[in-house]
Amino acid sequence: MTLINGLPAHVLLVHVVVVLIPLAALALVAAALWPQAARRLGVLLPVLAFVALVSVPLTTNAGEWLERHVEEDALVRRHTELGDGLLPWALGLFVLAAVVWWAGRRAPAEPGQGGSGMRWSALPVRIIVGVLSLAVAVGAVVDVYRIGDSGAKAAWHDAYSKTATGSENGS
Repeated sequence: MTLINGLPAHVLLVHVVVVLIPLAALALVAAALWPQAARRLGVLLPVLAFVALVSVPLTTNAGEWLERHVEEDALVRRHTELGDGLLPWALGLFVLAAVVWWAGRRAPAEPGQGGSGMRWSALPVRIIVGVLSLAVAVGAVVDVYRIGDSGAKAAWHDAYSKTATGSENGS
C-alpha cells in the first residue's frame, strides 16, 4: 500500500499506530494488573493488540516507500531507523495480551470456583506478568513517542515560518 486517495499511505496509516499501540498498552496493563478488567475485556484485548501489531509493518512499509520519494535527509533517515524498532514492541504487546487473555479465561471467575490450567490468581504469576506487561507497554509507548517526534521534525523542520505570514486575525 503506497497511496490512499492520492496521499502517501504512511501519512494516514501512522495515525492508526499512534492510537492503537498506546491503547493496546493501556488495556494490557489494566488487564494484567486487574483480573476483573481482563475478564471484561475478554478476547478484545488480544484482538486489539493483534490489529496494532499488523498496523506496524503496514505503516513501516508505506514509510519506506515514502522515504524513497522524498529528498534524502538525515532527519528522515533517523525517523526510518527509529520506526524499524517498533515491531518487537508491538509483538511483545500482542504476546503478553494473548497470555493475559488466555490465563484470565482459564482462571476461576470467583474464589472457590473450580478452574483448569494456570492459576491466574497466584500472586507470583500476576506480579511477573504485571511487571512484564508494564515494561513492554511503557517501552512501546515511549518508542511510539520517539518515532512520532522524529517524524514530525523530519516533516516540519523547514516547512513553516515561526512568525505569522497572514493578517493578524489568521485569515
